[in-house]
Amino acid sequence: MDLKDKKEVVKNSRFSDSFKYAFKGVLTVFQEERNMRCHIMIGSIVLLFCVFLNLAVNEWLWVIFSIFLVIIMEVWNTVIENVVDLAAGEQYHSLAKKAKDMAAAAVLMTAGFSVVVAAIIILPKLWQILF
Repeated sequence: MDLKDKKEVVKNSRFSDSFKYAFKGVLTVFQEERNMRCHIMIGSIVLLFCVFLNLAVNEWLWVIFSIFLVIIMEVWNTVIENVVDLAAGEQYHSLAKKAKDMAAAAVLMTAGFSVVVAAIIILPKLWQILF
C-alpha cells in the first residue's frame, strides 16, 4: 500500500463531533462485547437493589464509583485487545497474549473490588432487613 492510498485522519472540527464519536465508541463496545453487556446488566441490578436499601450519600458514591470503574476497565480491555489484534494480525505472539491477559486481569481485579465494596455496603443493610 502506498502512502497516497491511506485515508487521512482529520481532527474534530467541532466540539459536538467529539461527543458524537465518544458515544459511537460506547455503543460499539456495548454491541460487540458480551462482557460489557453483562457488567452493565449486573450494575443495573445492583443499582435497582440499592434503591430499596436507603443508602447514605457516601455509600451511593462508592457503589456508583465501583460500577463505573468496572465499565471503564472493560472499555480499556477492549481497546487493548483491538490494538494488540491490529498489531499482531493473525499471528500468535507471546507478548500479545500477555498484554491481553493482563488487560483481562485488570477487569477481573476491578470486578473483585466492586464485589468487596458491595459486600461492605449492602450485606450489613440486608442483614438488618432479614434479621
